[in-house]
Amino acid sequence: MYLLYSIAYSLAFFLMLPLFFVRKEKYASGFSQRLGRYPEFVHDGRPVIWLHCVSVGETNAARPLVDRLPIEFPQHRLIFSTTTKTGQELAQKLYGSTADAIFYFPFDWKFSVRRALENFNPSVVLLMETEIWPRFIREAKRIGAEVAIVNGRLSERSFERYRRLQSFIQTVLASIDTAQMQGEADAKRIVELGMAADKVATTGNLKFEQTSVGTDRDLCESFRIRFGISSEKPLIIAASTHEPEERYILEALDGELSHSCRLMIAPRHPERFDAVDKLLSDSGYSFVRRSDAPSGSDKTADIILLDTIGELRAAYPLAEIVFVGGSLIPHGGQSVLEPAAEGKAIVTGPYTANFDAVVEKFLDNDAIIQTPLAPDDAQISERLYEDFTSLLENEGRRRILGVNARRMMIGSDRQATARTIEGIKYLLEDDNPE
Repeated sequence: MYLLYSIAYSLAFFLMLPLFFVRKEKYASGFSQRLGRYPEFVHDGRPVIWLHCVSVGETNAARPLVDRLPIEFPQHRLIFSTTTKTGQELAQKLYGSTADAIFYFPFDWKFSVRRALENFNPSVVLLMETEIWPRFIREAKRIGAEVAIVNGRLSERSFERYRRLQSFIQTVLASIDTAQMQGEADAKRIVELGMAADKVATTGNLKFEQTSVGTDRDLCESFRIRFGISSEKPLIIAASTHEPEERYILEALDGELSHSCRLMIAPRHPERFDAVDKLLSDSGYSFVRRSDAPSGSDKTADIILLDTIGELRAAYPLAEIVFVGGSLIPHGGQSVLEPAAEGKAIVTGPYTANFDAVVEKFLDNDAIIQTPLAPDDAQISERLYEDFTSLLENEGRRRILGVNARRMMIGSDRQATARTIEGIKYLLEDDNPE
């Protein structure tokens, strides 16, 4: 089965090769490392914990865990990997002084995986949010490493995809020592895929335990001053947007609404920054880019394009309304928890399968507005317009939504980090540094 997997993986890789050349900025970053060519990691006798996150979302979510690991396991070293360039940049920014190494996760071939494992020689591997890489997991077990899933999430869509290969996935899951899953539905799905029930635990979602840090607050204040954010023209943040959501947002603001508020757009993927710039240039609105040098236009521009990585969290306190993207198209949505932690009135689209349990809980507690499915583009924009207008005209309603969202964060079981640490402790307690 592993041979067939390697063949299929290789075929998929070669089919994607044109993307490595056409979109080098996104796909070619860290290419050499992903082939297993890493700077030498000098071992000092202490056992190594390898924490892997895919991209920005997982890297941000790992903050509470990264804070606690050195405290709970001071005799261990922590190393950190990501798959995407954006995740790598954020990891360097957040964990550069905490982790002993930050690098790209290897491609899932035997030779690249073995090079990585031989270089770093981890005693424990922690995979955030159900990153199932069959070859990596098998080779990690071959060298004697323990493997755990932490903050595990398994959407219905991912579950159905894995179930098509259930016999193989069951073999892979047998090599995982424990799966610490976010919710009961996630735990149930991974057991149905074939993981032993006694290896699965429900620990809660680490994202509920995120708190602002000093750097976030300082950056927030610098945004407030530079862009002249004030209650006179409330700020709407369109967060983690995907194509063509920016167009829907602009159409929703067309007319009188655009004169009563300002907009900050934060595209989900940095390779789209220039495309969104072009869209804004053609829109007739005045706009500025966060990455440009400060100018006199910053305080008066209709729209601010947040074309940076890892700064969206610092902008949330400035908003009156936050639209969370990836939800007006069949993508599955992005997390609503960061703006909820800031007590903001949140609007999301109908496609939220990636976070269905969280969104359902928020809806039940009047902590979010979800637009209904719309048959065409015009109605998508019209329904956004209605929601934005209603909220801008009703400060009390904004306050109720924000308070309820914040209450969801504070009132939730905030023991995910403690439970995760407890759930993996036995994997590390036999490590005896020389």
